[in-house]
Amino acid sequence: MQIGEVATRTELSLRTIRHYEETGLVTPSARSQGGFRLYTEGDVARLMVIRRMKPLGFTLDQMRDLLDATDRLDGGAALDADEREALLDRVRTYQQAAAEQVEKLRIQLTRAEDFADTLRARLPQDAPATRTA
Repeated sequence: MQIGEVATRTELSLRTIRHYEETGLVTPSARSQGGFRLYTEGDVARLMVIRRMKPLGFTLDQMRDLLDATDRLDGGAALDADEREALLDRVRTYQQAAAEQVEKLRIQLTRAEDFADTLRARLPQDAPATRTA
């Protein structure tokens, strides 16, 4: 699929996808005769991992490291037991960091909802919401 369809499916901008290509996080699987980037389902899945890591505060280097670990685990290459365990430890570290960030975001969301409820309670219940231009 071309980059426009990938952008629609991943809800990432064309610019962001190109940036991830420039930084080596994702590489189009092929190019058309006209030079258009062509992506596979695997490329889309990789972009979705990146998209999910971004709001959790992971850096591009961390994204690259995790993707490298998962690529090697999924790659079908023969890994000895120590190498496989080291890769799994890397993935576990990112899973733990993601879980911690999710918990922090839950706390922030709860506080934000409490604040919105506080403001809502201060408004008259029968007054319609007004907008200012």
